[in-house]
Amino acid sequence: MSPLKRTHWIARGSLAFMFAYHGLVPKLLWLSPGERTMIQAHGIDQVALFAYAAGVAEIALALWLLLASRIAWPLIVASTALAGLLLDVAIFNPSLLRDAFNPVTLNVAGLALCAVTWNSRG
Repeated sequence: MSPLKRTHWIARGSLAFMFAYHGLVPKLLWLSPGERTMIQAHGIDQVALFAYAAGVAEIALALWLLLASRIAWPLIVASTALAGLLLDVAIFNPSLLRDAFNPVTLNVAGLALCAVTWNSRG
């Protein structure tokens, strides 16, 4: 495997892991207080149901990133989601942007992984 292809799969796999982990752990396995706060900030009453749906969607995106490697759409969806979710936090709960390991660092790193994956695809 060429170094470029290896770089592509490291970036794609890391991006998929990021979405899978954030779909599974703080949403499906243990609904985190931060997730609960963000959902409630939108006035959504069915917090657990919404978190479950979002978690399933993130895991589906992770699988799509891994299984549809020759298609650009998963990367476009991932980068749009990361940028949109960062904007969403900035609008609905900007205090989260001051926390350690906050959405700015996570989403910008995710966007960088999207860029590396995009630029290293064959």
